[in-house]
Amino acid sequence: MPAKTAMRSSLERYRAKRDFSRTDEPEGATRKGGTSDRRYLIQKHDATRLHYDFRLELDGTLKSWAVTKGPSLDPADKRLAVHVEDHPIEYGSFEGTIPEGQYGGGTVMLWDEGTWEPIGDPRTAYAKGRLTFVLHGKRLKGEWHLVRMGGRSNDKRDNWLLIKSNDEYADEKNGDRALERYSTSATSGRSMTAIAKGNKQWKSKVANTSKRLKPAKARKVVKKRPRKRPRKRPRKRPKKQQRSPSASPPRRPATRHRVLSSRSSQPWSASRRRATTGFMKSNSMVIVHFAASITAR
Repeated sequence: MPAKTAMRSSLERYRAKRDFSRTDEPEGATRKGGTSDRRYLIQKHDATRLHYDFRLELDGTLKSWAVTKGPSLDPADKRLAVHVEDHPIEYGSFEGTIPEGQYGGGTVMLWDEGTWEPIGDPRTAYAKGRLTFVLHGKRLKGEWHLVRMGGRSNDKRDNWLLIKSNDEYADEKNGDRALERYSTSATSGRSMTAIAKGNKQWKSKVANTSKRLKPAKARKVVKKRPRKRPRKRPRKRPKKQQRSPSASPPRRPATRHRVLSSRSSQPWSASRRRATTGFMKSNSMVIVHFAASITAR
């Protein structure tokens, strides 16, 4: 098969799965010889299942693997990387949302980008299923391996393993350090939520240093006045109910041990009560003596 025909057929699967009238993904064209530098990139893809699309430029297209758990910096971790269809070079700049119902519908973030340097012949290594290369990315660096499981590809599923070499960029204690540290786009600085909402490119809130900055004006210090407490309003006493003239007068409570005289409505004093008691006793004695004298006769 001629080289031009082979490059054209490498994108047939990519174009057959997509409706470019409904998605913003680039249709792309195979570039003979590719770019001067071999591009490398990782796109964080929140589709049916969150994964990381690992792409290496080779022979005018982007060779692509879907890494389910993302790349690990721990050499002991062997992350599953499912080989998928080739993507056009233009796809390396795509960041946005694929509509629902389309192939791979979901949010796509450009998580890392840079170049890659193969160790040995990349075409022979790719055909044998054992690629060794060095990444020069913004977030991932150092030597890596892509190894096909079983040595040969399968028509249904082509499983590979992405493995980090034990070098100065490895991290045996925390393999997910890069995934935890970087949660925004490597180019626009947007989060997955901002990309899904369709927000424009992220801009720093820091002022442009190229322009001459004006000195800040001194703010007037205003003394705060003490807050006045609200005055308590006096409680309103209930109004006395007016008594109708036909109503009977209210009864006065009975006073205990209250003695009234016939001459005055005031109670007797103690001395007056004693005098009255003595007088009654003397009168009773006179009556008794008078009765005794009558009986003796």
